[in-house]
Amino acid sequence: MFIDSHCHLNFPELSSQLPAIREAMTQAQVDRALCICTTMEEFPAVHALATQYHNFWCTVGVHPDNEGVHEPSEQELLAHAALPRVVAIGETGLDYYGMEDRKGGRSIADLQWQRERFRTHIRAARACGKPLIIHTRSAADDTLAILREEGEDGHHNRAGGVFHCFTESIEVARAALDLGYYLSFSGIITFKSAQALRDVVAMVPLDRLLIETDSPYLAPVPYRGKVNTPAYVPLVAQQIATTKNLPLEAVAQASSRNFETLFAGVGT
Repeated sequence: MFIDSHCHLNFPELSSQLPAIREAMTQAQVDRALCICTTMEEFPAVHALATQYHNFWCTVGVHPDNEGVHEPSEQELLAHAALPRVVAIGETGLDYYGMEDRKGGRSIADLQWQRERFRTHIRAARACGKPLIIHTRSAADDTLAILREEGEDGHHNRAGGVFHCFTESIEVARAALDLGYYLSFSGIITFKSAQALRDVVAMVPLDRLLIETDSPYLAPVPYRGKVNTPAYVPLVAQQIATTKNLPLEAVAQASSRNFETLFAGVGT
């Protein structure tokens, strides 16, 4: 009934509890999950989840915030994307958040390596015809500009993809939709302080949204602050249903249909 379109089940908070997590998913009617890769070093573990379990799939890519890790070439990404049950490139994108604290006071100009990495991932996605998983934080203008520069204009021969864990403005949402991208919402939309984001949810067409947990992070209310799992993704769907004044089943069906449309070969 529900699909978690973005989770990190290989992370230590979750990997040791996988049987219990899968049972909780079954009880919550969460039928499928997409396991997201954040470094090339972790890809074998992420891919193993997808090949071991019939209702898991995976991606290949390097998160924009990861430094000191193996930097893949376009050809390397393509080779991994050709493996069974790899359905997307990413997560990739730009992260300028916390320039003073998290990035040692460097300037945005100093993060050219992020922008080059992002371009490599976009080119690989276009070459293999698989969608992008986009992470953008405090970097929406550059994220959109680079997508356009690389040919992601919403028309012909584009990779397409999804802006995951969307937390940007309505204006950024409209721009992403204009490029043909989906928007995925996480447990953040259940937070009391997230009314502006719920306004975005109200605007996004039902046929262009996905639901996710980004587990083990961002657990929805009433589990905020606890370890998140894919079993909590129905709470995200419920908030979307409430915001849009729709039945929960309508959101479950639409988000699952969107997932199947975006990620070819995921089946049921």
